[in-house]
Amino acid sequence: MFRQLLQHELRQSVKSFSIWTLCIAGFVAMCIFMFPSMKGQMDKVGEMFASMGGFSAAFGLDRLNFGRMIGFYATECGNILGLGAALFAALLGVNSLSKEENDHTAEFLLTLPVSRPAVIGAKLLSMIIQIVALNVVCTLVSMASIGAIGESVEWKCLLLLNLSYLLVHIELGCIGIAVSAFSTRSNAGIGIAIAVALYFLNIVANISPDAKPLKYLTPFAFAEGADIIANVSLDATLVAIGMTLALVSTILAFVKYSNKDIRA
Repeated sequence: MFRQLLQHELRQSVKSFSIWTLCIAGFVAMCIFMFPSMKGQMDKVGEMFASMGGFSAAFGLDRLNFGRMIGFYATECGNILGLGAALFAALLGVNSLSKEENDHTAEFLLTLPVSRPAVIGAKLLSMIIQIVALNVVCTLVSMASIGAIGESVEWKCLLLLNLSYLLVHIELGCIGIAVSAFSTRSNAGIGIAIAVALYFLNIVANISPDAKPLKYLTPFAFAEGADIIANVSLDATLVAIGMTLALVSTILAFVKYSNKDIRA
């Protein structure tokens, strides 16, 4: 029954997954194909951004070389894939459990010979499969596009950047599932708000030295392109905190949903 439930979840999500993946991968490819025509102007653009004070610090623009493919990718494509797929992951999470009550399908679902932990397990696995698949497709499209324009790039840095985005998306999806377990209706607005709020929380932490501790609260902190390119590694401490928060959110969702008074 678990397998059938998982397959059902994946079938239900085919349309939305395809649209999000095609849009994000398409924008990333378009962005990469623009690089050769903009390459000669990127040094001047980089100098301009580097001199913009707090704005430059907010996005790490003062530490990136826009004349290199990897610097351009981290800034332009990173924002498209990082934030775009973050919205998708958050929406998947917040709608995963609450949609059953919102659509009045909970009564039928819970009469099936499947436990509540199995229900949330199937929905969690479905979400992770979609998030991983979207990131894999976008990574392959990025690599193919860079190869097509004949640019050289530090592949290790690129893969680390995309790995960091994947971890961000998984954390946001798990937070969304926890929110969904406590909700009785679909809350797309909450999902978008969570992703955007955590994104801007990281910007605030970058701008103000006094706000640096906020980096421990937002997953976007370990997806900083400038830091990853400079160190050629992810910040293990920030990643560990983020994955711990994802695990705690998942456990909380299992506990709450297993004991929840479901509204049919």
